[in-house]
Amino acid sequence: MNPYLNGKSLYGDDFTIDEIESWYKQEKEAYANLGSKNTETYWYGYHALNNLHGFNYLKGKCFNNVLGLGAAWGHEFDVIIDQISNLHIIEPSDQLRSEKIGNIKPVYTVPAISGAINYPDNYFDLVTSFGTLHHIPNISYVISELYRVTKKGGYILIREPIISMGDWTKPRPGLTTHERGIPLNIFRDILAKHPLQIINEGLCFTMTAFFQRIWINFSKRPIYTFKSYILLDKWLSKLFYWNLKYHATHKLQRIAPQSAFYVLKKL
Repeated sequence: MNPYLNGKSLYGDDFTIDEIESWYKQEKEAYANLGSKNTETYWYGYHALNNLHGFNYLKGKCFNNVLGLGAAWGHEFDVIIDQISNLHIIEPSDQLRSEKIGNIKPVYTVPAISGAINYPDNYFDLVTSFGTLHHIPNISYVISELYRVTKKGGYILIREPIISMGDWTKPRPGLTTHERGIPLNIFRDILAKHPLQIINEGLCFTMTAFFQRIWINFSKRPIYTFKSYILLDKWLSKLFYWNLKYHATHKLQRIAPQSAFYVLKKL
């Protein structure tokens, strides 16, 4: 496990199809079962983050065909739904589906176990993957598929954790069995294999858990839902980038960005 925990290799990226299938079966409903399937209590809180690091770079643009990989209810599109004509969502869970998002009825499909995306080359003007890839074993292949189905001049937005999220060989409260972050150096290497313009590489979630413990006494809303905090977090993430370690073994190593947000344009 050391090559994986030290961030030099990406666990699962070289799995066989049988290993991928076993992983898929365990993850299929795992996120939904953590609480996101309960429509009475589930609330999407990442709009401020998505806007600052992602959608702000797409202002004034309209998109004919849009794909959300693992987008579940599709709440991430609420803020740009008026810019979208057709919305497609690849979602494994049967429990996380919306009838309508804004005035659009999304088209849902189930992911192929292999990670292949069942759409033609150069089909989508915009592709998003927010917090999905780290639930998938063969990340390199899935990113190549996201690239393939994106039109030239189209955009790919990806937000993923860049830390181990703890030792995934042991049970972790609040997390699914297999999810683990993507080491930033490996993330960059995977993206570099494709002709992509990096419009933004945003780092985020530095000390969010610490601030949230303090903030919870003042507000029922998570601190990362506030634009003012997201701006502070952006500055803190740049300041403590030097301290980034994939698998933290003590608290001081956790004072570093936890996630990366990419805005990419296909060349």
